[in-house]
Amino acid sequence: MEVTTKSMPYEDWKDNEYIESLVSELKASGTNVIVGSLDKLINWGRSNSLWPLTFATSCCGIEFIALGAARYDMARFGWEVARSSPRQADFMMVAGTIVHRMAPAVRRLYDQLAEPKYVIACGGCAVSGGPFKNSYHVLKGVGEILPVDVYCPGCPPRPEAMIYAIMQLSRKVKIEKFFGGVNRKESRKEFLKNHPVSETTN
Repeated sequence: MEVTTKSMPYEDWKDNEYIESLVSELKASGTNVIVGSLDKLINWGRSNSLWPLTFATSCCGIEFIALGAARYDMARFGWEVARSSPRQADFMMVAGTIVHRMAPAVRRLYDQLAEPKYVIACGGCAVSGGPFKNSYHVLKGVGEILPVDVYCPGCPPRPEAMIYAIMQLSRKVKIEKFFGGVNRKESRKEFLKNHPVSETTN
């Protein structure tokens, strides 16, 4: 099964092997016709209306703001409803540097997102610490405290790269089992249990 969108041919996508392995995993576990059809319908709606949480801490945030302007116009994808409340958002695009002191607040915002929820680590700082990688005060990637679904590298990444990252997230949403959990190697509960965040600074 080729997981794709109308606007881009299948060959233009990177990391197709990962998506296809998820598809084959779902096929192997099997699903009945009614639940499978409902999954497709619900996931079609969800993948075409992902609402981001307005969350940016440094220069990547400016690039994310550009997505809402006329040139890139994220409204054409159904992502324009950027929410200020985590309880109304579908995913958190961590765009910028996360310092140790900020980590508990970031985790609290993530916990307040409604299920099912996703994270995109956007930019060098959120992916791996960026230029501050060896400093004492910056997290070496937001993956240390949150289960990241898509990584978007760059310093800062261009708006086109951010669009591509959200489109990759849409592809993951399209093949999820809405009834019966998310396709993760490690469950969200296990991840959060294994990655506690201290309320004190490091």
